[in-house]
Amino acid sequence: MDSQIATHDTDTAKTTPKKSLRGFAAMDPQRQREIASLGGRAAHQSGHAHEFTSEEARAAGKKRHARAQQASAEAGRPS
Repeated sequence: MDSQIATHDTDTAKTTPKKSLRGFAAMDPQRQREIASLGGRAAHQSGHAHEFTSEEARAAGKKRHARAQQASAEAGRPS
């Protein structure tokens, strides 16, 4: 059997230039937080933001834990 060794020509390999960050990603993390905070405040003022009541949060938690237990039982793992 004749074995072949793959060689790579590094002289002709294309190098991908590193992408420069633009817009939100290029900003200082503190400035990103300030902008995100403004968006959150605007959502609450316009009534588009949802805040869970303790009852809603409790129901969501029970639902999630029930699904997790069911999934682990189906996989044969103890919960």
